Amino acid sequence: MGGEVVSKPRDVVIVCRCNDVTLDDVVKAIEAGIDDFELLRRYLRLGFGPCQGRSCIAIAARVFARATGRSLNEVLANFRVRPPIVPVSMRVLVRGVRS
Repeated sequence: MGGEVVSKPRDVVIVCRCNDVTLDDVVKAIEAGIDDFELLRRYLRLGFGPCQGRSCIAIAARVFARATGRSLNEVLANFRVRPPIVPVSMRVLVRGVRS
């Protein structure tokens, strides 16, 4: 995992299913000058969907690390998981308000 060679065009490879972000979107943002992973994440809204980044953050971080020549640990050093860590249904939130 992480060392695969992508044989499909970059605009077809989906990085974030929740927000429909492609590999091409990530690469173009980096090429445009985004050199901070948190800024890239916010710019492309990675991790802002229903999965809270469980499927896209690792992929985007690997792409960012390769493109910038940084280690994966360095890229993810400032990344913090923010609640809710697991999706919470609105029913649970509404019940909490009524109690």
